[in-house]
Amino acid sequence: MIIGKVVGTVVTTISHRDYKNRRLLVVQPLVLEGDTPAPDEDFIALDNTQAGVGDTVLVNREGNGARQVLKNPDACVISVIVGIVDSVSLV
Repeated sequence: MIIGKVVGTVVTTISHRDYKNRRLLVVQPLVLEGDTPAPDEDFIALDNTQAGVGDTVLVNREGNGARQVLKNPDACVISVIVGIVDSVSLV
């Protein structure tokens, strides 16, 4: 699981059957202050939460876990947004 920020959407005219009726969002991983994010770390995730651009989200980036969230053991998916984060507190 990682925390990231939704920075964009992906629009397709033709998509895989496992992606039907699901939004594809571009997620940028969040890093701790002082760490330098690599510019190529953004990735695409299926939305399971009605998240939108600007939302901070919790993403399952492990294929088997993502398929379990979608309740489809044969889905060709790696990343699924599983929650919208209200706040983060580092102690």
